[in-house]
Amino acid sequence: MTGPAGEPAIVTEALHKRFGELVAVERLDLVIQRGEIFGLLGSNGSGKTTTIRMLTGLMPPTSGTARVAGIDVVREPEAVRRRLGYMSQRYGLYDDLTVEENLRFYAGLYGLMGAEGKARVEELIAELAFTPRRRQLAGTLSGGWKQRLSLACATSHRPDVLFLDEPTAGVDPAARRQFWQVIRELAGRGTTILVTTHYMDEAERCGRVALLWRGKLVTVGAPHEITVQLGQPTLEDAFIALQERDGATA
Repeated sequence: MTGPAGEPAIVTEALHKRFGELVAVERLDLVIQRGEIFGLLGSNGSGKTTTIRMLTGLMPPTSGTARVAGIDVVREPEAVRRRLGYMSQRYGLYDDLTVEENLRFYAGLYGLMGAEGKARVEELIAELAFTPRRRQLAGTLSGGWKQRLSLACATSHRPDVLFLDEPTAGVDPAARRQFWQVIRELAGRGTTILVTTHYMDEAERCGRVALLWRGKLVTVGAPHEITVQLGQPTLEDAFIALQERDGATA
């Protein structure tokens, strides 16, 4: 693990991103512990993806600071990217490569070559039940298996922190449940996971969630704590109430 023992996996202080007159993320303060499954919840335009892009070093903040796996994101973005995995909502596999070839390619990108890379690919194939599909072209996989392969590629180098941006969008409920089983297993091994989602049932599976609205942090806590704070019976009701309070549409 990178960083001093006991240091949180992710720390942001007054993290801010502005595009011209638009404030996409407004002075965000977060502390996420190691091994935690942490959800960013919010509608489109709430700042979820912008936050992830700043934390992964893909986009510099306008102001504020962030540390991921003990590394300053602004000062050392390349070092940060070596310690994290990132699975975006945009499909990133190579359709004309097999499952095994995609895994080998991404392992190589992360510096796993030769015997080490081969061993890691075999490990992923076994862990994620890809053995009967190892020679199947990625483009012919179902949506659920494509998401599982994308996750395997993003974790081929055993990252300290894993960012999942709407990872199950468009995937059927059964595949989503299987995907979350894998996520829980990763967290159980010590991987910190930050996930954005529109699905309230997925948000309920997180240890804690941060509710973002128009770039601002509304509240953060365990799902049941947020419902109490906002005076609503469920997380979905709390989210809807927030939208209605601000005169927004779903």
